Amino acid sequence: QVQLVESGGGLVQAGGSLRLSCAASGRTFSSYAMGWFRQAPGKEREFVAAISRRGDITYHADSVKGRFTISRDNVKNTVNLQMNSLKPEDTAVYYCAARSHTFYSTSSYDYDYWGQGTQVTVSS
Repeated sequence: QVQLVESGGGLVQAGGSLRLSCAASGRTFSSYAMGWFRQAPGKEREFVAAISRRGDITYHADSVKGRFTISRDNVKNTVNLQMNSLKPEDTAVYYCAARSHTFYSTSSYDYDYWGQGTQVTVSS
């Protein structure tokens, strides 16, 4: 079992940057593929980015490709999401999630553990 705690959200102007972090408890963090999802008011949760358990394979949604970068540190038990060139449409609650599998998934149904979320608001 793993517990996830996100941090780093906040209010930023369009074009700005934020770095989200997700701290995981437990000694088996490297056993989990990790993902970031987001949910805007009135919308379904959507995939943002994911990374394999070793960190050698990443995948980003088309909507954030070239602007967001996912990374992980299996020593510090953290997964990060660097967000640059933020747009108002990036406004959402961002969640990190853990999947007990080598490879990532873009489906939220494939993830076993979730953090509580962190709010990101991008003003125009």
